[in-house]
Amino acid sequence: MEEFLLNNYSLLTHSVEAMAALTGVFLFKLYKNTEVKYFIYFLVYLTICDFFGQYKNYVDNGFLNFLKKTIFATNHWWSTSYWKVGAILFFAFYYSKILKTVQFKNIIKISGYAFFFFSVIYIALNWGKFFNTFFPIISILGAIIIFLCSVFYFIEVLQSDKILTFYKSINFYISFAIFIWWLIITPLVFYDIYHSNDDWNFIFLKWQIYLFANIFMYSTFTFALIYCKPDSKNE
Repeated sequence: MEEFLLNNYSLLTHSVEAMAALTGVFLFKLYKNTEVKYFIYFLVYLTICDFFGQYKNYVDNGFLNFLKKTIFATNHWWSTSYWKVGAILFFAFYYSKILKTVQFKNIIKISGYAFFFFSVIYIALNWGKFFNTFFPIISILGAIIIFLCSVFYFIEVLQSDKILTFYKSINFYISFAIFIWWLIITPLVFYDIYHSNDDWNFIFLKWQIYLFANIFMYSTFTFALIYCKPDSKNE
């Protein structure tokens, strides 16, 4: 089982990711009058970006071997750009749309802008490392914004009549899924150094954690899109 998961890590991850995106596309008409349409755009964006991120597999022995020994030999820069920065900015935007409390909305907006400017400056100051490593500080700050978004949403649910029907809201499942995903994954960023060492047992464990976290998150998104009924007033 372990060998199967490791050999098919990429296939399984991209499959559940594409499943969520395609589900959103097929059900887009149901959500086109709600803010959820932005989330569907986001799922498609992630699928496309992840697809292009696989270019690294064709660098060593593929048609992209001309990139070997260049700064683009690995996709650290791409993952940092579209996921570690881009995804956080999207969720800051999305929650500024669905939150009702003005104070919460303002905190998320300000946090999003501050995170963006900090990320740009930090990357500029560490330009060389941008292409061969990930930045834990960016991951941690991004996780804090995700937690703020989720917690603010949960607080609003608890303080409103939505508490009676929270299980019918797609935003509840989105908030729950991203909160759990970042809670599980964020501590792992401190161990990226293991990728250059010989502790393959830990590397395999890390891959498994990422795999199951990804399956959980994207499966939850897919379930929510199918199960929840769109409501422009509540979503």
